[in-house]
Amino acid sequence: MPWEFSWVLLACFVTTCVLYLRGSRRLPVAFGRKLAFWAGMAIIYLSLHTYLDYYAEHEFFMHRIQQLLLHHIAPLLIVTAYPATVLRAGLPLAWRVRLLLPLQRSWPWRAVGGVLLNPTVATLLFVAFILVWLIPSMQTLAMLDWRIYRFMNWSMLVSGFAYWSLVLDHRPHPPGRMTAGLRVLSPAVTMTPQIIAGAIVTFSKSDLYPIFEICGRAFTFNVLTGQLIGGVIIWVPSALVESIGGLMALRLWLRLSRNGRLPRKPPRRPSPRRAAAIDATVPD
Repeated sequence: MPWEFSWVLLACFVTTCVLYLRGSRRLPVAFGRKLAFWAGMAIIYLSLHTYLDYYAEHEFFMHRIQQLLLHHIAPLLIVTAYPATVLRAGLPLAWRVRLLLPLQRSWPWRAVGGVLLNPTVATLLFVAFILVWLIPSMQTLAMLDWRIYRFMNWSMLVSGFAYWSLVLDHRPHPPGRMTAGLRVLSPAVTMTPQIIAGAIVTFSKSDLYPIFEICGRAFTFNVLTGQLIGGVIIWVPSALVESIGGLMALRLWLRLSRNGRLPRKPPRRPSPRRAAAIDATVPD
């Protein structure tokens, strides 16, 4: 049962599930991909539309578990399933021709996609949304205003999807937006500020988030104990998930290399002076 009912979330969730079911009947989809997709969708529903959301509003470490699921694990699982083609196949042909193609060619769609899927922007947003919502004053605002609270959750989910879709892109560059090497390196870069922030929260000797005391705590944990657990969640599991994502990107890089799909640099041509010197040393 939902703690706070949301028609928007329910409509998005049901529509996505129906499209995937229809598409998977039209296209052959491996069992592993289906399992990853449905696991990711279940985590999203569990995080946003069950009583887990209640505990996330009343205990700091439960809130960090919710953010870890929304920002790291659910997007990583769904992107691993590569569901775009299946979801597209789930649309009726007339809708694809009359609605989807014009929408994809429209300038607002291209502009939003160009910004959100820009490697620099997506990486910065992925890290920024973690750090911003860890600022005590911002956490307080989110807990006191339901609109900011929902924006916080959706921002974590959207930024997670944008980032992992770039890191786990199975195509070479181009048309992929990130080079294969950068996809492997990026998780190591993004996990660093999270580890630092998690360490700060973990070793803090004062209550950084008294808003949870005002809202009423769900458990009888000591305040600093709950905060320590939350800091460890920011620190260890997040870094572990990003390490897994980096290893998956490395696997895709090796597959591209093995299949000869990586772009090859053209051989460097010697300068005219060097070419003349080489010609002079070669006997007739």
